[in-house]
Amino acid sequence: MPNLARLFAFLLACAALAPSAGAKTILFVGNSFTYGANSPVMRYRPDRVTDLNREGVGGVPALFKTFAMEAGLDWQVSLETAGGRDLGWHFANRRALLDRRWDVVVLQGYSTLDPDRPGDPTRHLAAARALAEMFHHRNPAAQINLVATWSRADQVYRPGGHWHGLPVGRMAEDLLAANRLGLTPRSGFHAVLPVGTAWNRAMREGIADPNPYDGVAFGQVSLWTWDQYHASAEGYYLEALVEFGAITGRDPRSLGPRERAAEDLGINPEVARRLRDVAAAELAAQRVGGAP
Repeated sequence: MPNLARLFAFLLACAALAPSAGAKTILFVGNSFTYGANSPVMRYRPDRVTDLNREGVGGVPALFKTFAMEAGLDWQVSLETAGGRDLGWHFANRRALLDRRWDVVVLQGYSTLDPDRPGDPTRHLAAARALAEMFHHRNPAAQINLVATWSRADQVYRPGGHWHGLPVGRMAEDLLAANRLGLTPRSGFHAVLPVGTAWNRAMREGIADPNPYDGVAFGQVSLWTWDQYHASAEGYYLEALVEFGAITGRDPRSLGPRERAAEDLGINPEVARRLRDVAAAELAAQRVGGAP
């Protein structure tokens, strides 16, 4: 009997982990800004997602999955990430892993668009189009989204940064505009997800400190982590909220005051609430959202 009980428990666990036949599939392709580098987000709940590289990453995709579970949505979440890489690298080196049928794909490129020519979207968009064509060959109805990431404090406040001396929000605005160049007729892209301008909004509303190099003001948080480049837990949390709202069409505020991922990450409940408000406001302002 004990052996039978253990077998039954094992079968129940397998059933819980297996995706249902009606689950929608989503793939996240990106680099450290997707896998949550330099924060606890990187190893957050890897059991809830499929890391195609088998590196044990949870990252922003695991936050998305947690939000979906809380909302009662059935999503099978996968990711393929590599630090410091642009989309062209994924197409050239990870095509065998990526080339399959997906319902939704989220593409996050290099933080400055092009590591050799910061701010130039040419290489980024060409690689994104190649990936979109590949995904649409498998599923013509696949919705391909581009992520517009945030201003890097090191690029804004440090001499030599491409956006040095400009307002802190300018880099995020430039990244959003560059990605939107891809939204042409027959481009194959569904939407640009406004993560960086959501960060800008959090700074304007006094939730997030805009300059980590002069200290973080009392009552505010830094959306950057210690390198002033990658995100903090709060920064990745806001990223995931924007992506969740844009892709599912659900209002991030509907996740409620006891949202589990924020609790797991130790985010101040009031900060988490305000970040959900920010995500909802930015999605409305950018007119992004709608269930796939």
